[in-house]
Amino acid sequence: MFHGRKRSTLAIARAAAARRLLSIALGVRASLAAALMVMLLLPMLCGCKGIAPSNNRNWSPDQEKLPTVEFDRDKITFRNVRYCKYLTADNYLPHYEDRTYSLGGVQTVDFIVVPFPNMPAMAHTMLSFGFDNGEYLCISVEIRKEKGESYDPARGLANGYEIMYVAGDERDLIKLRTHHRLDEVYLYRTRATPEQARAMLLSIAARMNHLAKEPEFYNTLVNNCTTNIIEHINQIQPGILPLDARMLLPGFTARMAYDLGLLVDYGSFEETTRRALINARAYQASDEEFSQAIRRL
Repeated sequence: MFHGRKRSTLAIARAAAARRLLSIALGVRASLAAALMVMLLLPMLCGCKGIAPSNNRNWSPDQEKLPTVEFDRDKITFRNVRYCKYLTADNYLPHYEDRTYSLGGVQTVDFIVVPFPNMPAMAHTMLSFGFDNGEYLCISVEIRKEKGESYDPARGLANGYEIMYVAGDERDLIKLRTHHRLDEVYLYRTRATPEQARAMLLSIAARMNHLAKEPEFYNTLVNNCTTNIIEHINQIQPGILPLDARMLLPGFTARMAYDLGLLVDYGSFEETTRRALINARAYQASDEEFSQAIRRL
């Protein structure tokens, strides 16, 4: 693999988890397991970067600033919360600001799934935290792009990108996908208690501060948007998300969460998913009440 950097304990654990998931996949469908094996071997064929991950590169403006978090008693301040104003998906005015919340005001956490067009088994996943004053903070784990880069799953297996957390306004992270990329966006309400949502946000805050000091490479299979969300959930409730082949295909994670009783249930998974699709509500919502409008059923 790449040289000049020792594998961390977390990296070793992720590699072991990937092997266990592959074993599970073998018992689910041989063709899927074969495809996963190719993906696991691809970095060896492509070669890995011979460099360590870095926070100092020529970053794309929408990912130039890493979020960090500061604490003051019951107050939690997120630095570099993103709120870009988009003309098109690639033409925007970058904007970052600091936002302070009351930890005691954390009430909810929602699970957001954005399936890849023409490939619904693959998806981007996000979380959004609701506060008692009506504000929401969206969290998206992404590749950190340098200027001119775009996402390539194969490159993501070969240490081609660093990983970052984006803390952003929903009118940035959600509207970018509904209005400009024209993706379908599903927002699932979770059954998390305020205490669980608060613990999840604190876990994410610690991870943000860690990555600001110790950058990591993104990995398409074992260090991506969904695996990081799973790690945060299992940190606050160990073992609640058992190993499941669907973890390797994020488009299936909403069904997995539904089967485990983690989502608000509207009678069936199909009906729950129908209600979770927010595009029509997003198109009609004003900026002033965007977060409230997309949640009205």
